[in-house]
Amino acid sequence: MRVKRGPKRKNRRRKILKLASGYWGLKSRSHRLAKEQVARALDTAYTGRKDRKRDFRKMWIVRIGAASRLHGLSYSRFIAGLKAAGSDLDRKVLADIAVHDEAAFAVLVEQAKSALDGKKTASA
Repeated sequence: MRVKRGPKRKNRRRKILKLASGYWGLKSRSHRLAKEQVARALDTAYTGRKDRKRDFRKMWIVRIGAASRLHGLSYSRFIAGLKAAGSDLDRKVLADIAVHDEAAFAVLVEQAKSALDGKKTASA
């Protein structure tokens, strides 16, 4: 007895073509081309979701570095000072404070500076 697919094949194709709607030319109409393009697009989207996390971290570091330089401290010295001071704020929160609350960031910079000075005197 032969196998009859029923609506499965059509549904599968319709799903691919729906994902490919908006693509240019035959990539949105031809199932074979649409299937390749959709696979490539989904792969790129996966990679993009990973890249976005890197991009945000870079942006936070730039913002924190710029704000800490205004207070006379490099980014690396600021982060080292915060670690020495026992602060557990992450870069996302630090960047938000740097952008929206300059007074609070100045307090954090002073904490970092005093922790770095305390570290120097302890090691000397």
